[in-house]
Amino acid sequence: MLRSRRFEEAVTDLWEKGKISGEMHLGVGEESIAAGVVAHLKDGDAMALDHRGTPPLVVRGVDLVLILKEFLGRADGLCCGIGGHMHLFSREHFAASSGIVGSAGPIADGFALAAQHLRPGNIAVAFFGDGAMNQGMLLESFNLAVAWKLPVLFVCKDNGWAITTRSQHVTGGNLLDRAKGFGMPALEVDGTDVEAVWNAARQGVEKARKNNGPTFLLAHCIRTEGHFLGYTPLRKSLESMMGMVGPLLRSLPARKGASPGERIASLGSITSLIGRTVAEKYSKRRDPIYRVRQRLKADKSRLNEIEKEVAKEIQQAVGIALS
Repeated sequence: MLRSRRFEEAVTDLWEKGKISGEMHLGVGEESIAAGVVAHLKDGDAMALDHRGTPPLVVRGVDLVLILKEFLGRADGLCCGIGGHMHLFSREHFAASSGIVGSAGPIADGFALAAQHLRPGNIAVAFFGDGAMNQGMLLESFNLAVAWKLPVLFVCKDNGWAITTRSQHVTGGNLLDRAKGFGMPALEVDGTDVEAVWNAARQGVEKARKNNGPTFLLAHCIRTEGHFLGYTPLRKSLESMMGMVGPLLRSLPARKGASPGERIASLGSITSLIGRTVAEKYSKRRDPIYRVRQRLKADKSRLNEIEKEVAKEIQQAVGIALS
């Protein structure tokens, strides 16, 4: 988990220095989900990833230098410098990512179908966000996985955001019930607790390996940064929302326009969104790295050793990639 966090911090530094061009979507806050799920995978298992695929790739053991060179657009990168960070592929690890929202489902079904015929006992995992749950291709992949009893674990990383919109404002019903509607077991877990994720993922993985079909895992997590680097919805939205509070307060006694009740409701909605956004940004209690550190704080020497090893590894990878 720490390797993933430090690696993405290094990527952020390179991006801010202008060495990486284009968009860059980070998986900061999703480390527990990546670690808890990928820990169950073995040789021959496959991963279908979304546009935040870096944490699972790092946890799976993909060469950090190759990933960095790919981000830098180098011809000797993981995908010859033409995949960027959203369209990555590692043949060795049966791992593929795509920037098309919801496409992890069909890709995972393809991996699983191949495993079913060619590598019995192997499985596929699909990682996607809660916004992808409104994409038709993902729901179709649920249907096929159940109908064909494909060995798939569908992992929904629910951070409550659809780019800059709260998911609850654009998503109807309950995501667990939606998955269960296909006749698929559905589990819900705190995605910032790596042990909880590991235990829940184990159930789905074991079921898939026994050829008993797919499982849906809803893992709640946080998004501490904007939708992508360089896009600052947190700061900008807070500034704009704070600017709305004054006019809304002054409009409360106005005779024309919306009713007082509607105005009060709007003001409450804005202040609530400000509070929740700030809490997600600055609350350590929901940071998966912080939570693991708290559990391991009795073993301070071990933590210090891990910190030093990871820092050295990341520094070396960056140095090699830039050389």
